[in-house]
Amino acid sequence: MIQAKNIHKYYDDLHVLKGVDISIEKGEVVSIVGASGAGKTTLLQILGTLDSAEKTDGLNFSINNTNLNTLSDKDLAKFRNEHIGFIFQFHQLLPEFTAVENVCLPAFIKGTSKNEAETRAKELLDFLGLSHRYDHKPSELSGGEQQRVAVARALINKPDLIFADEPSGNLDSESAENLHNLFFKLRDEFGQTFVIVTHNDELANMADRKLTMVDGKIML
Repeated sequence: MIQAKNIHKYYDDLHVLKGVDISIEKGEVVSIVGASGAGKTTLLQILGTLDSAEKTDGLNFSINNTNLNTLSDKDLAKFRNEHIGFIFQFHQLLPEFTAVENVCLPAFIKGTSKNEAETRAKELLDFLGLSHRYDHKPSELSGGEQQRVAVARALINKPDLIFADEPSGNLDSESAENLHNLFFKLRDEFGQTFVIVTHNDELANMADRKLTMVDGKIML
């Protein structure tokens, strides 16, 4: 699913990632842990194609056997939209849109028809226990409900791969536990691969594999 070798990243003179190698299989739930500043979010952003690694000798980065180093910006954006979903700590829902409208946005970007996108959005919201919240705006939803809307948005295009950055960091303990269990239910139901950056020990330890980052490297 993911093959990445020799991932380096600099921000000015700060060497954030120092030759990271990572391999993730289809259907795995992998957690990435480590102290703040270890490079976890930077790695997640590069693996999710939101940022790019330095062009160094030995750099190799592919998802689903597609070499992402060779794609144009336009093709990379298309690949991201069709194959990757994102869940963030701060839900990043658009406040003026309803739950259904927020979920539909990636599908509209893909070119899906309004009817098809809304049908799929409602199916996902039903699956996530939000059938009574279709027309509610984010301000009318609890934190746990907002995060489930964000999960539905991440799933709308049926991506192969879900990246989550501190997905339960803003939730109370009960909502966090429900979200953690949901990830594994989604993996079992839809076969998605999850890569999750978290400080939550419970979630990290539930994963199929837990990777620890220290000072820009994954510890073996």
